[in-house]
Amino acid sequence: MTVFGADEEINGATKMAINTVWTLIAAFLVFFMQAGFAMVETGLTRSKNAGNIIMKNLMDFAIGSLAFFTVGFGIMFGVDKMGIVGTSGFFGMSSMEHLGLGIPLEAFIIFQTVFAATAATIVSGAMAERTKFVSYVIYSAVITLVIYPVVGHWIWGGGWLSQKGFIDFAGSTVVHSVGGWAALVGASIIGPRIGKYNKEGKPNAIPGHSITLAALGVFILWFGWFGFNPGSTLAGTDMNIAKIAMTTNLSAAAGACVVMIITWIRYGKPDVSMTLNGALAGLVGITAGCAAVSMVGSIFIGIISGFVVVFGIEFVEKILKVDDPVGAVGVHGLCGSVGTLCVGLFATEGGLFYGGGFHQLGVQAIGVGSVAIWVIATTFILFKTIKATIGLRVDKEHEDTGLDISEHGSEAYGDFMVKSTDTLLT
Repeated sequence: MTVFGADEEINGATKMAINTVWTLIAAFLVFFMQAGFAMVETGLTRSKNAGNIIMKNLMDFAIGSLAFFTVGFGIMFGVDKMGIVGTSGFFGMSSMEHLGLGIPLEAFIIFQTVFAATAATIVSGAMAERTKFVSYVIYSAVITLVIYPVVGHWIWGGGWLSQKGFIDFAGSTVVHSVGGWAALVGASIIGPRIGKYNKEGKPNAIPGHSITLAALGVFILWFGWFGFNPGSTLAGTDMNIAKIAMTTNLSAAAGACVVMIITWIRYGKPDVSMTLNGALAGLVGITAGCAAVSMVGSIFIGIISGFVVVFGIEFVEKILKVDDPVGAVGVHGLCGSVGTLCVGLFATEGGLFYGGGFHQLGVQAIGVGSVAIWVIATTFILFKTIKATIGLRVDKEHEDTGLDISEHGSEAYGDFMVKSTDTLLT
């Protein structure tokens, strides 16, 4: 009996070690997604703002790490108060035994920190090329400090949506729709870039300066998503990580293929930037249900996300007249919400298409709607307050010159002479 007990103890320690290493590796992959977002946003915008975008992606992680550690983590995962917020764990000073973690608390905090940073960085793409850097720093900190953690508590911290049985395994709603709705509000309030719409209100194309950088960013994000979704098990000993990796990949592939076909039919040629967003749409869409749906179901979610992102981006740009340079609202806000709803359809246990009725779909809809209301309301107050005080948008002269010079006093491509198309044609 003594020997058996010793073996049990060793096996338990080994399991914790494996799970800890797995969680840390997944966290590092998700951290690398910051580089992916930076490349996508930089590539899809103009070269005169490249340095500004890189700075924003750097600082929202740096500031967000501190904000989330000191306050955000406690709000998100502290002892529940009325199903709304957590009330312990601030400054990492509580044991957090109520979470029942099978890994060290520090491993859990770093994993959650990189998720919080992802939600904050989504907003920068939608408001790129015209936002004051100081304003960005402030609203990014507030999102990480309060807005995102409250949603996280509702769903992952034992809050009221969790108690209702809401399913969002890795964050289609918690992370992506939070970032997407905040991006929609911010881009609406700050207004379109100079020259985006003509006198009739029709949108003009403002091409990004490097489709190569954008493509590199998408590949990095796709790679990082294998930490984002399978890593959310927090357990390398959980064999479901293999299935989750497959559902993640299949949905991304389906999203890219569908968008390629749609744009080929509609525009006569397959659109590169939209197809890149198609892959991201599939990734965002499957994130909620990656552990709950079958591999075939994940393909259908990717297909649905592909349609949503094409027509969603067009709706935001042409109907709502919101200038979103990278399509963040369509990819993260709309596909995040639709992907979460799809859990109620495709979940193999409780999904409508698997005989589960409408109950899970109804719970998913309540969660999607309540999160949208919370984020839209709080970010509206946030952005309006910033606009009325220190200002949200740079001056016209600075926007024309580029934010690299006006906000940071440097150029991303200082050793290169960038010529306009008009100059090359003359």
